[in-house]
Amino acid sequence: MNLEELNVEKKLKIVYMGTPDFSAVVLKGLLEKYEVRAIVSQPDRPSGRKGEISPTPVKKVGIDNTILVIQPEKIKEQYDEILAFEPDLIITCAYGQILPRELLIAPRLGCINVHASLLPKLRGGAPIHHAIIDGHTKTGITIMYMSSGMDEGDIIAKKEIPIEYEDTAESLHDKLAILGRDFLLEVLPSIIDGTNTREKQDSFEATYAPTIKREDERIDFSKSKRQIYNQIRGLYSWPGAYCLFEGKILKVWEARETDNIFNNLFDGQITAFYEDGFGVKVNNGEIVFTSVQLEGKKRMSATDFINGHSKEINIGKILD
Repeated sequence: MNLEELNVEKKLKIVYMGTPDFSAVVLKGLLEKYEVRAIVSQPDRPSGRKGEISPTPVKKVGIDNTILVIQPEKIKEQYDEILAFEPDLIITCAYGQILPRELLIAPRLGCINVHASLLPKLRGGAPIHHAIIDGHTKTGITIMYMSSGMDEGDIIAKKEIPIEYEDTAESLHDKLAILGRDFLLEVLPSIIDGTNTREKQDSFEATYAPTIKREDERIDFSKSKRQIYNQIRGLYSWPGAYCLFEGKILKVWEARETDNIFNNLFDGQITAFYEDGFGVKVNNGEIVFTSVQLEGKKRMSATDFINGHSKEINIGKILD
């Protein structure tokens, strides 16, 4: 980096907006090359079993780097402090609130967003989960200009990566966070000097990735083994897929597909015991649960679960 480039980057007034771990990874990368004048994050919320108030991951980065952190409860009503910085550029990444028009039009270089999908596919708050749940074979990072709609702004650049068969939401999250960090640094110079491209999204191609709801977590054994396998890994390691065992929630953390067919059983019935777990009949075959967690208990291998519930679990038992 030459002296002229360094001066440009230091003079830029950048405001960064984000909240979770994904956004914190991107912010750390940004801070290696650019100065961030202020950080905006969601208010601190209770977390963990004890419900203790914890700073957001992005706020922690701000504290560690002695950067002012602003945490408005409602950004549409509380944005004057941000405007007071007269930002040249606002960068958002998984912030969690829709920005008001006053913020969108304020920076001379615009408001840009780092989004974890290949827009217009998977607009919304849970693109990583849905990429796996919906059976996508690829995803990526889109850097875009923000608009008043949900992830509807013009695309600046996209970069894709494959989704591997064994990927979970956790592993894909980590891959995309690193990709988002590096890709933002790759694209930023063109945004700063005004040479970047700008492409309108095709709304007819749009799909959506809404925030995961409780009903999305429950396993429906009438679905195919691939759908259920995708659901389990798409909800790992948060919030987790589940079914009911003896009326209690049984989280299913890991599973595998088989080619076995059990036409004599109903969907949801236990089919067989294996070295690594137990099989369950589904619409088009069998899926084997290999790591589970019964309500109120710790996560364990499915074989340990079988050994601990030998009186209640047997071939033909129905899981709801």
